[in-house]
Amino acid sequence: MVGAGAVGGVVAGRLFEHGHSVVAVARGAHGEAIAERGLRLDSPAGSQTLPMPVVRSVSELEFDEHDVVLLAMKSQDTIAALTALRSVAQTSTPVVCMQNGVENERVALRHFSNVYGICVMCPTSHLEPGVVRAHSSPITGIMDVGRYPHGTDDTSTRVAATLAQSSFVSSSRPDIMRWKYRKLMSNLGNALEAVCGLEARRGPLADMVRQEGEACLRAAGIDVASAEEDTARRGNLLTLGEVDGEQRRGGSSWQSLQRRAGSIETDYLSGEVVLLGRQHRVATPANALLQRLANEVAAAGTPPGSIGADEVLARLERGES
Repeated sequence: MVGAGAVGGVVAGRLFEHGHSVVAVARGAHGEAIAERGLRLDSPAGSQTLPMPVVRSVSELEFDEHDVVLLAMKSQDTIAALTALRSVAQTSTPVVCMQNGVENERVALRHFSNVYGICVMCPTSHLEPGVVRAHSSPITGIMDVGRYPHGTDDTSTRVAATLAQSSFVSSSRPDIMRWKYRKLMSNLGNALEAVCGLEARRGPLADMVRQEGEACLRAAGIDVASAEEDTARRGNLLTLGEVDGEQRRGGSSWQSLQRRAGSIETDYLSGEVVLLGRQHRVATPANALLQRLANEVAAAGTPPGSIGADEVLARLERGES
C-alpha cells in the first residue's frame, strides 16, 4: 500500500486485520508513528492498533511475481511514487490506482503494463500521525475494481475478492472508468468544501460546479455511469456513524487543508473539468476559480472554509476565473 493516509491506511488496516499480507509505505511523521506504535484504526465499532509492517520508501521492498501494488497517495504525488516504484518493481507488476480522479491510471500505464482502477466510495479521515478513521460500519466501503482502460482479468477478480473478504463490498467491473468519471463529478465538491466550508456543498455555487462538469463530459463524449446507476450501486450499503463521538467532518481535500499538508488534489479533480473545458470549448469559470483558490490556500497553509461561497460567487460575477 503506497500511501497509507485516510483511504490507504484504512484499506491496509482492514486487509491486515483480516489476515492478508500487506506492507504500508508511509512517509514522515505518519510513517514514524506507525513504525513505533502500529496503525490505530478507529471506527464506529471501536478502536484497534494494528502492528502492520511499514517502510518509508518502496526502495526498502523486494517484489516478486505475486505482489500487487495499491496506490493511495493524492494524485499530485503519483508521478514521484511511480518513478520510485519502477526502479524496484518489474514493469509487469500489477498497479492498482485506488485514487480519486481519472488521470492516475493513464500515468501509471506509461510505466507499468498491468494497470487497474478502483472507484473509491469509502468515507475515511486522517488528521493525526499514526491514526486513520473508517466512518462506515460494518461495511467499510465500496471498492469496485477493473483493468485499465477496460476489461477484467484474474488480478482484478483477485483484488475484488480480497477486498470483499476484508469488510468492503467489491466487484470486478469491465467498465471501471465509467464509474470513476461519475465519482469525479461528486469530487468536484471537494475544492468547494475546502475553500468555502462544509455547508458550501449545497447551494448555487455547487450547482454551477456540477453543471460545468456534466457539460464537459457531454462535449467530450465520455461514457459515464449515470447518477441513477451511482445511487443504485451505493444503495444503503454505507452506514456512517460517530467515531469518538464525532461525525466525519470533511472530505479528503478539506482534510489536506486541515493537516496543513501544503498541497491539494484539486488540479486532478476540478482541474480535470477545466482541462476538458479548454479542450472542447466549454466554459468552466467556477471550477477554474475554485482550482486556483484551493491551490492558493493550500500553499499558504490557510485553514479550510476561509473564503465564503458568496465571495466566490461575487468574484465570478466580476469575471474572475
